[in-house]
Amino acid sequence: MTGLSDNCETKLREVWPELYDPDFPDNYEIVNITKESEPGNDCIALPFEYNDGGRSNSGFTGKDVRDCVARSVSIASGVPYMEVYAALADGNASQKATSRTPKRTKTAAKGIFTKRKWFQDYMRSLGFVWVSTQSFSSKKRTYLRKGVLPPGRLVVAVSKHYTAVIDGVVNDTHDCGRNGNRCVYGYWTKDS
Repeated sequence: MTGLSDNCETKLREVWPELYDPDFPDNYEIVNITKESEPGNDCIALPFEYNDGGRSNSGFTGKDVRDCVARSVSIASGVPYMEVYAALADGNASQKATSRTPKRTKTAAKGIFTKRKWFQDYMRSLGFVWVSTQSFSSKKRTYLRKGVLPPGRLVVAVSKHYTAVIDGVVNDTHDCGRNGNRCVYGYWTKDS
């Protein structure tokens, strides 16, 4: 290869010998490793059940509400939607503004900063504990699939969304599992 130092080219030969092999790909079996073929992941999506957590009964309407945290906490905890919504709205209004998170008004319909201490304290007050499914240095990913999450009532943090999973069934206003390919960052589970 041109433009590379000898040391760099030697390392490339060790890592990717097929780049320097004139018979490639004839001598190699090409294996396409995808999320679906990772060991132990059958890629069976979790079943879905429509559940708005009591939002419509509380008088809220609309589809683009961004209240997924309030809905999922209400569904998993059994606490009425309005009670959860009010607690989250109070927490949002009390949080200090930072360079990353501006001061919020008293609403839970514009998103919740779930990394904040007040939110974590609220979840603990409801009897939940946080279980992380990913570590910073690990390349292993957890997906919203059958047999991956434990049974029980869970508030699950997936990419850009919170959802409730009750005994292996997604309870939400839409099927957010992406056919078993939605990444799970962690979940809140009832402390037993």
